[in-house]
Amino acid sequence: MNEEQQDFYLKLRKRIYNYLQNHNSKYADVLLLGPDMFHLLVKLTLDDRVPVDKKIKFGAVIAYFISPLDLLPEFLLGPIGYLDDIALTAYVLNDFVNNNDPQIVRELWAGDQDILSAIKNILSVSDKAVGSGLWAKIRRRFG
Repeated sequence: MNEEQQDFYLKLRKRIYNYLQNHNSKYADVLLLGPDMFHLLVKLTLDDRVPVDKKIKFGAVIAYFISPLDLLPEFLLGPIGYLDDIALTAYVLNDFVNNNDPQIVRELWAGDQDILSAIKNILSVSDKAVGSGLWAKIRRRFG
């Protein structure tokens, strides 16, 4: 992870943690996964076992994570705006584990939860959190 990505990761962790200290969110568990999912994307883009086409997709999701302009903008919504970023990450990770060796994802995952269970959980709540129309747009954009 380069310095810019490391800074983003640390700022993201702090921002989500501080937000959840002051707000009760039914999506707290999903939001707390955001920084570790960002970290996983970066690690996957650097891993030689990951096919180039998947690295390109992961890189696009990293750019989406960092970009202030997305479907749920963080600058307007605060950390709740990361729900679409996290949902998109789960979507591309789910595609990866279904078509590649899931052990790579398990090995590179730095989070506390089981990553495969986390992906399933995020996908199951993302339609409710983001809205079915918005979620369909996100999937089409990165499908």
